[in-house]
Amino acid sequence: MPAPGWYYRLSAFFKEKFNEKIYKIPLDAGFSCPNRDGTLSTKGCIFCYNPSFSPAALLREKGGAGLSIREQILRFQFRHEKAPGNTEPGTPPGDFIPRRKYLAYFQSYSNTYAPVARLKELYEEALQVPGIVGLSIATRPDCLSREVLELLYGYARRCHLWLELGLQSAHDATLRLINRGHSYAQFREAVLNSRSRGIYLCVHLINGLPGEGREQMLETIRRINSLPLDGIKFHQLQVFRNTPLEELYRENKFRVLTLEEYLEILCSQLEILRPDIVVHRLLAEATGDDVLLAPHWRSSRALFSQLVEKELINRGSYQGKKYKGATPAGNEKG
Repeated sequence: MPAPGWYYRLSAFFKEKFNEKIYKIPLDAGFSCPNRDGTLSTKGCIFCYNPSFSPAALLREKGGAGLSIREQILRFQFRHEKAPGNTEPGTPPGDFIPRRKYLAYFQSYSNTYAPVARLKELYEEALQVPGIVGLSIATRPDCLSREVLELLYGYARRCHLWLELGLQSAHDATLRLINRGHSYAQFREAVLNSRSRGIYLCVHLINGLPGEGREQMLETIRRINSLPLDGIKFHQLQVFRNTPLEELYRENKFRVLTLEEYLEILCSQLEILRPDIVVHRLLAEATGDDVLLAPHWRSSRALFSQLVEKELINRGSYQGKKYKGATPAGNEKG
């Protein structure tokens, strides 16, 4: 039986797979999104401002456009290995060779939303950089054509591959309200289509979306427990300036969760979360206070992780303690 305070951390997963720590490098490959380019909508999700959570997208917005995937990776590696805590982009010297292992994290917008030839070009560019042992690709469930899945299947046979799918909520009424542009059924179909291809699947969720209460957030966990998912990222709803969500917030159409409320809900979700699902993230962090309207919790991911452990210990609980069900077939990986 797991000890109180336990949850299945991504760091523990990587230790099992690689016997060492693995680092993720956030990348901006210049992708768009069908919910922004007019295919589905031009407005995007009501909460979305990509530079608010993507350092690479923020760099692009501030004039960093033009950096290749290779350049972004090398700059991150050099900064990470040579000068911890230094946020300057710095160009690595020609003789720089990384000592650590990394995943190239295609983070900004929908990273399978391009012709297959272009996707292959970008993914190959990342994998050819020394130190890169795999890919993590964030996208939407409606951006996974058969051709794209065949491409990803090939990479899953060559390297470690996470496919991160944005869901946010398992409730269609909420998805319509936030202008998500897809249904829960579409998400479920994407997961089932990907499950037998050796790809590790991670779902993104947002707690505190307008109109949702505690029970609905717990129900989202129960629904994804039944799917062959391997990982999960939790986010608290954040209100960013110059988004449609800001207008709703200023009109008092909803309120954001307090830190205490979010902590209670998250720990209750962990208690019913399937124990084999890897927890990639417990808390979202904005790239800067200047873009964040609410909430201002002043809690780093590391500090919040300690709060979660303390709360689970106080409950005498751990991830999966209240889970009821079996592990779905199809999510075992080699």
